[in-house]
Amino acid sequence: MHKLDQAGSMVLPLVIVSVMFIASLGFGIWAFAGRQDYKNNSDAKITAAVGVAEEALIIKKDEEFAESSKSPYKSYQGPVTYGTLTFEYPKTWSAYIDENGSGSLVLQGFVHPNFVPSTDSAATYALRFEVVNTGYDQLLKTYESTVKTGKVKLSAYRAPRTQSELGARIEGEISSKKQGVMVVFRLRDKSIKVWTEGQEYRADFERVLETLTFVP
Repeated sequence: MHKLDQAGSMVLPLVIVSVMFIASLGFGIWAFAGRQDYKNNSDAKITAAVGVAEEALIIKKDEEFAESSKSPYKSYQGPVTYGTLTFEYPKTWSAYIDENGSGSLVLQGFVHPNFVPSTDSAATYALRFEVVNTGYDQLLKTYESTVKTGKVKLSAYRAPRTQSELGARIEGEISSKKQGVMVVFRLRDKSIKVWTEGQEYRADFERVLETLTFVP
């Protein structure tokens, strides 16, 4: 009986040690698997982050190149008869200008990146300008209804290089289905209109306005 008790007392620690060993082994396998999963996920996240950073760098370089390629700017100077309208625009833009107009439209121009789409199309132009045979006050009255409905905002405006002349700035739906910005100036019995038809050209348009001059 004493020998049996002694054998039992030896088996119990052995069982405990075995259980602890198996538990430790299981924990080790679980920890290793977890570490591998974390490593794999971390590698994937790092790879994805590097890819995003590289793509952002490429986009930034493309934007910087596109911006630098616009310089030096081209210059347009209109006829003396129509106020010698002058401004600068990116060299990567092309222009179609008609200075021999008649009737209500005596001068008009279309300016756009790369090439000018057909003037008969519904294209959204980066820059347009006109000298029209319509008085300044009469021209502004045509926007009264759209101002009341909130489709456009109208405010006073002076061109940076022609501070002596008070004009108007119109923002919003400047024409049917076209959102943009237009500035209007009095030119004796006529009016000057300069505008952009797309929000994506807004920054370039503001630079054009910084160089705009005319003789009232």
